[in-house]
Amino acid sequence: MRNATLRQLKIFEAVARHLSFSRAATELHLTQPAVSTQIRTLEAHAGATLFEQLGKKTYLTQAGAELLPYCRAIIAQFEQADTAMAQHRGIAGGRLDVAVISAGDYFFPQLMMAFARRHPGVKLNLTVHNREELLEQLSDNRTDLAVMVRPPLHDTQNDAFAPHPYVIVAAPQHPLAAPGREPIGLRELVRHPFVVRERGSDTWHSMEDAFGTRLDELQVAMEIKSTETIKQAVIAGIGLGFLSAHTIGREVAAGSLVVVPAERFPLMLNWYVVHRREKRLPPVAHAFRQFLLEDGAEWIGRLIPTAGT
Repeated sequence: MRNATLRQLKIFEAVARHLSFSRAATELHLTQPAVSTQIRTLEAHAGATLFEQLGKKTYLTQAGAELLPYCRAIIAQFEQADTAMAQHRGIAGGRLDVAVISAGDYFFPQLMMAFARRHPGVKLNLTVHNREELLEQLSDNRTDLAVMVRPPLHDTQNDAFAPHPYVIVAAPQHPLAAPGREPIGLRELVRHPFVVRERGSDTWHSMEDAFGTRLDELQVAMEIKSTETIKQAVIAGIGLGFLSAHTIGREVAAGSLVVVPAERFPLMLNWYVVHRREKRLPPVAHAFRQFLLEDGAEWIGRLIPTAGT
């Protein structure tokens, strides 16, 4: 094992965590053959097979299971060393690791660039996830900061920094999109088909807040994991959509989507910046957190005009 590299150990840990070469490749931004090559090289260093394939499933061998905790300990030591050295580099030489839920990818790169312009030399790393993946990023200590709507209730520091409105949208030809309509009640809304995000997503939980007990009456025409695909389905007339107002600015401006006037809407929630409570944030992450708390709401308001205005 003395010739094994940190890169090989990180690839092994990702494959072991997912029990999937393809998912590990996606996470690490590598091709699947590149992951397989690195695992074979590590196995040669170890003198043992680390994974076995039974049918379509990947499993750790006994040797792989024994290596995994040592591998994670080594990776953790390197990360701790990097964090310690970051204290000496300060903000300018630091790397900012941020993970956001999917609605954030419509504006967050610009927000990070606004921060980077204040602090030249900062290296930026942004990843976009659904809620479940984002919680894994936090629990596995693979990101310094997470930005989301519904933070965990335990073991994290959660700070609201900007409002996050949700609205009902429709294609312009939809009967509820007629101009000059009075706000529509939930009883009438649930009579119409909806295109929705998957259950368990932040958007689905926000729908639970908005519709309450009437959510069970909702007619789900399609359940889709992609906000972009939901918008296209709504534009095509498949149903109404329940979306973050931060994701629809272009379509509303172009006239391809209309915000439906509805009682209790927009549903006003908040963006939160989240980190593990016991984590010692590197200077760059601490500075970015302060940037969000002090200026995040103003920047988001500047980048994303209120839908329908």
